[in-house]
Order: sequence, then C-alpha cells, then structure tokens
Amino acid sequence: MASNGSLWLLILTHLSLQICRIEAKVPAIIVFGDSTVDAGNNNQISTILKSNFPPYGRDFNGGQPNGRFSNGKIPTDFISEAFGIKPTIPAYLDPTHNISDFANGVCFASAGTGYDNATSDVLSVMPLWKEMEHYKEYQKKLRDYLGEKNADGILNEALYLISLGTNDFLENYNVIPRGRSSEFSLEEYQDFLAGIARNFVTELYQLGARKISLSGLPPMGCLPLVRTTNMLSARVCVEENNDIAKEFNQKLQEVVGKLKNDLAGIHLVLTNPYDILWEMFQSPGSFDTSWHSLGYQTSTDLITRFKGDLNVPVTKLTDPKFTHLFQQV
Repeated sequence: MASNGSLWLLILTHLSLQICRIEAKVPAIIVFGDSTVDAGNNNQISTILKSNFPPYGRDFNGGQPNGRFSNGKIPTDFISEAFGIKPTIPAYLDPTHNISDFANGVCFASAGTGYDNATSDVLSVMPLWKEMEHYKEYQKKLRDYLGEKNADGILNEALYLISLGTNDFLENYNVIPRGRSSEFSLEEYQDFLAGIARNFVTELYQLGARKISLSGLPPMGCLPLVRTTNMLSARVCVEENNDIAKEFNQKLQEVVGKLKNDLAGIHLVLTNPYDILWEMFQSPGSFDTSWHSLGYQTSTDLITRFKGDLNVPVTKLTDPKFTHLFQQV
C-alpha cells in the first residue's frame, strides 16, 4: 500500500487528532512495526521481503527505491514532519546513518513481521522482540552520545509509534495449515496477540516511554493482496477478514484502557484506521472527486516479479498516478 497525497492528508489528520492528546512536546519519533512503517531495515537483513526495486520509491527524494514499501514517504515520515522534527525517519539498520541521525527519530520496524514470532518466521524477517533489542541498544548509544540526563529526557518525551498485526492474520493464522489455527481458535489467537501487545507496551513504559500510539488494523479484507486473491468472488472485499480486524481492534482498545489505569503517567492512545479507510472504500468521491476507483489498478492478468526463490504476484500498475486509493503493492 502506498501513499497518495489526499489519502495520507486525511489519515494524518485523523492520526494527529489522536496523537495531540498525548501532549505537544515531542523531541523524537521512535517507530516499531511492519511494512506500514519500515523505513528500510529489511534491506539490511537476509530476507526475500524487500522493496529495493522499482516502482517503490519513484516519488521519494531522488526517485530511487529506499526500503520503504511505498512510492514515496510512509506515514511516520509525515508525522515527523508535522511535528517539525525532520522530513523522514531513518531505519536503524541503515549503515549510512548513525546515532546523530537517530537522536531525534529512528525506525526499528521490519516488513512482514507481526506480534507473533511465528509470523516473522514466514519470510525470515525481524521478530518484534528483536526490534525491542535494537531499541535497548539504541538507548545505550543515545546515552553515550548525549549523556544520560539529556538522553533520558528525549526517551521520556519521544512519541512511540507501533504499527503491526495485519501479517499475523494474512500471512500466518489464515493461511498456514497446521499452524497457529490448529493451536488456537480465532478468539484465542486474538487474545494471544493482544497479550503480546500489552507486554510490549508495558516493557516500553518500563524503559522510559510515556507517549505511545498503538495502531489498530485496517479493513484487511479490502487490501489489494486479499482482493486480488479473491478471484472466485470477483475480487470484492472479504468480509470475514474485515470482521477479524474489527474484533481485534476492540481487544486492543481494552488493552489500552487497562494499561492507562495500571501505568501511572502513561499517555497511550489506540490509533484506529479502520473507520476512515472503510469510508474511503465505500465513498471515495466524498474525499476526493479525482479518485475513480475504490481499490487499485490492475490488468486482467497478474504479472510476476521474481525475487530470489519466491514468485511474488503483484498487480500491473498503470498511470495516471494518484487516482486510486492503492497505487502500488
């Protein structure tokens, strides 16, 4: 899923209303999650899941692929810019950056990961616990660089953004035979993931984080990956997946409510993208009359990109740009 100027303006307005409740002073943005917020970490690990080939990056600075799963900036870049911090947030594993670049914003996210370690195993990406380990390493480097008092001030006042969960269902529970679906009922698995989210936020809090935005799931059944593979039903949205997203978002809301009661001084919000994206799917003209599709452009046939040993089906993209909610895979 890639950024469209009108789309992200609307979504970021929604995010800003949520995040502003966390208080205004934000010296740094610290990011955890999956491809929705990965700024290039997967380029530096041994995985086939990378975005280091066109058309990714075509509208980014220089027009080159950079590891973001987008034609341009990703949501966290826009949020950083909106807070007046810097125009983009660098990936922690990017060798062209160092602690001076990370002091006011850093991304630990890895595309393809999820709350569940088994999800990260599917495509050999960084599990969430490894993102946390990198964050702990970053804390030490920041204290060495700025001194303990200054570093702790940044870590306490920073805005922490967490965005993941879709892959746990679309790449794991829903599709792997004799996997998690044989161990858990759907509700049990949602509770399992919500418990991991709770523990992750709690650990961040114990490490000094106070301003945290936890992202819910979008209407998963309407994502291009799901609709493209739903060929027997005319590639319409898969309501079962949308129901899963809504149910899980409710569980995350309960987690947020409990943590706000249990953790003194935490400013925690659930940023739920479901409703605004669903409205866009249903009534695109209400947002921007230049949009003339609910979904994405595709040819009758799928084309295939060969990357490593995996055949990755992608939709054929056509111009003009910025007339569809989803512009790229």
